[in-house]
Amino acid sequence: MVNGIFVNEGRMKMISVIASIRVKAGRRSEFLQIFKANVPKVREEKGCVEYFPAVDVDSGLPPQVLDENRVTIIEKWESLEALRDHLTAPHMLVYKGKVKDIVEDLSLKVLQEA
Repeated sequence: MVNGIFVNEGRMKMISVIASIRVKAGRRSEFLQIFKANVPKVREEKGCVEYFPAVDVDSGLPPQVLDENRVTIIEKWESLEALRDHLTAPHMLVYKGKVKDIVEDLSLKVLQEA
């Protein structure tokens, strides 16, 4: 790692994030409205490569577990430092305040290519 950037064979490794957010029953649309309003600000952040919310689609595949109250956030960042900066950005603090009474649970996977 060099300056918070993972390097493999001389090239930078991007950070991928999968955030799984469980919202209170019946409040997914409200959550998504607030979340999507913040997306343009996030995409303007230094180091943001990709950032969007996703919801379950019924694929009919046996291992899939559907949850209408879960929103999955797919993110890609140029570095761990960029991700850390994102989490403390002023617009993210405002967003967190707006959704704190809607979110029941949050889990986070921070990944890099193997």
